[in-house]
Amino acid sequence: MKINSISLISIISTLACMSTANAGVIADFYVGGMAGAGGQTMFADHKNETDSSMVFGAIAGMDLPVFRIEAEYDYFHAKDFNTNAALANIYAKIPSTIILPYIGAGIGMVFGGDQTFTNSGLETKYKVDSTAAYQAMLGATIDVLAIPLKFDVEGRVLYAPDIYEIPGTHTSPDMLQYNVRVKARFIF
Repeated sequence: MKINSISLISIISTLACMSTANAGVIADFYVGGMAGAGGQTMFADHKNETDSSMVFGAIAGMDLPVFRIEAEYDYFHAKDFNTNAALANIYAKIPSTIILPYIGAGIGMVFGGDQTFTNSGLETKYKVDSTAAYQAMLGATIDVLAIPLKFDVEGRVLYAPDIYEIPGTHTSPDMLQYNVRVKARFIF
C-alpha cells in the first residue's frame, strides 16, 4: 500500500469517528446573531404612535430534540426611540426534516435607552425605565446539513408596559414591537 492510500484511509476513519462521537449527544449548544425590521407602537391615553423599527441582537442557547431554550439580547431602534432588552425564551419544535416550524414565548426586561420628542425646535428626552417584557414567536428553522449552521426566519411580537413616565402627567406609555427576524445560529 502506498503512503497516499494509508493517509486517505486514516483521514476517512478519523472523520467517521468524529461524526459518530456526537451521535449520542442529546443537546446542541449554540450562539448566534440576528437582525430584523418591523414596527413599533407606543400606547398612551388612548393615543397610538407607530413608527418603523429595526432590531439587532445576540443569542445563546441549548437545542433539545423537542424544544429549545435560549437567552437573548436585543437592541431596538425606531425614529426617535432606542432601548435594550434581555429575555429568556422557550420554543416548542414541530418535528420535520429540513424546515422545522416552531412556536415560542419569552419573558425578560427592557432597560436603558430613551425616547426623544421634538416640538417647535425644542427637544425633550425621556429615559426608558427598566420594566418587564413579554414576547411570542412563530417561525421556521432551516437546517444546513453539511455545516454546523441553522437559520431561523420568524415573526415576533414584544410587549413592554409602562416604558417611561412623562413628567407631570403620571402617564406611562406601553410599547408593542412587532418584527420579522432572520437569525443565524452556530452549533457547537
